[in-house]
Amino acid sequence: MTKERMTLQVLSLAGLVACVILALWGWRTGVLTSQEQMQALVHSCGAVGVVLFILFQAVQVVVPVLPGGIGCLAGVLIFGPVWGFVYNYVGICIGSLAAFAVARNCGKPLLTMLFSEKTIAKYSRWAEERNRFARLFALAIFLPVAPDDFLCYLAGTTEMSWRQYTAIILLGKPFAIALYSLGLTVVWQHLVTLLQ
Repeated sequence: MTKERMTLQVLSLAGLVACVILALWGWRTGVLTSQEQMQALVHSCGAVGVVLFILFQAVQVVVPVLPGGIGCLAGVLIFGPVWGFVYNYVGICIGSLAAFAVARNCGKPLLTMLFSEKTIAKYSRWAEERNRFARLFALAIFLPVAPDDFLCYLAGTTEMSWRQYTAIILLGKPFAIALYSLGLTVVWQHLVTLLQ
């Protein structure tokens, strides 16, 4: 394991620990069990709360610490279904474009630092088929079944143009984000009801 990969894993672990601590604090104070308290906390920050949420969504694509679905759930719970979707969409699209830009500048060695060899081996075959990659990538972005963060980085190491990539992200993300948001909201509400 390279020194860079170890450093990234330590940072990811530190981020995960911070998220767990924050989640425990949120649970104990009721912020995570009461939608009203969660909304009040974020809304008390005004526009800064919205900007921080969008920034969180963008960063979690570039530096995946939590599954993206958790951010989608938080967006809907805090801002409601319409604005939650909008803020999720904006943040995730910004993050997806940033991941592509980072990979475009750093190349394939970055993939081995950020992702497992198994994931790289599984999806790198897609990149070997130039004509087919764009279609497979678009389908994976549209349907929430593949590791989108990795695929955004992988796309940055291919010859895909910025225009084509941006079109796929902007047109493909809404369905997946809406599906994640709706599905996870139903699961969350069911879980909170069971725990009360």
